Amino acid sequence: MPDQVHDVIIVGSGPAGYTAAVYTARANLSPIVLAGSVTAGGELMNTTDVENFPGFPEGVMGPDLMMNMEAQARRFGADIRNEDATALKLDAPIKEITLGSGGTLHARSVILATGSAYRELGVPGEKQLSGHGVSWCATCDGFFFRDQVIAVVGGGDSAMEEALFLTKFASKVYVIHRRDSLRASQIMADRAKANEKIEFIWDTEVIEVRGDGKVSELELRNLVDGTESTLDVSGLFVAIGHDPRVQLFADQVDLTSEGTVQVEGRTSRTSLPGVFAAGDVLDPHYRQAITAAGSGCVAALDVEEYLADTADTDAAEAHQTPKVDVAAG
Repeated sequence: MPDQVHDVIIVGSGPAGYTAAVYTARANLSPIVLAGSVTAGGELMNTTDVENFPGFPEGVMGPDLMMNMEAQARRFGADIRNEDATALKLDAPIKEITLGSGGTLHARSVILATGSAYRELGVPGEKQLSGHGVSWCATCDGFFFRDQVIAVVGGGDSAMEEALFLTKFASKVYVIHRRDSLRASQIMADRAKANEKIEFIWDTEVIEVRGDGKVSELELRNLVDGTESTLDVSGLFVAIGHDPRVQLFADQVDLTSEGTVQVEGRTSRTSLPGVFAAGDVLDPHYRQAITAAGSGCVAALDVEEYLADTADTDAAEAHQTPKVDVAAG
């Protein structure tokens, strides 16, 4: 048995991790949150106005929302560390977490709130020109494209948000989408279509990103007639979705066909006792800040119940009277 075993360790932050921290801290479980050395706060750290999170009638900036959640968790005693988990051992009653700093932590329960990662196009030139005109974050890099012509790939809400934000800087924004209609919500689609700086290129995919040290053009293919063409741009923003971050534990917990963590019904319970999941890592569909926060609450309550049941079981076993065989005669 390790010298110190914590009640719960939360791997990841964002709305799910921080909400789980608030609830477990208020339950006196003294959670440790491994928020990440680079990704602390999750995707909302790269988001501008969040208009649909309850309680903010005028909207709230994504980073401000995350900093408020972190501060709330700290207020109740959560130990939040900007540190990465590099390895997990989850199949034993006492879980072991290896840290990027080289140390290890042990816990009776773990909440997986590792979120998701930006999806890449996987075309020639994309990786080579990453940071040199290819980006996955308009709020991070949009400023550098003032008065330039740029393109956004995607058709969902994230792509529309990226395109709309980029119109603050760019002289023109092309939206390239594989279909002839958007997947985005109606309000976001209408906003993008009404913006005079945005032009849509339908039924088209990017097959190559070109440039000598910096993006200068895209090679496109029309998916209806197969024709290829070039588009002169100085920047490409990729907004085609995300992949759940399950690499640390994919071989230990059951996953769904979408690659997210499999949980029992509406609970956060995974296939391993004492291991729970919350946020985008289990949600391939909704992926909203409020649904992530809600699942963080669920995970915290499930952890509290699990630890109480485990304590009751251990206490009952400790107080059992051992049977003594008495020899006859």
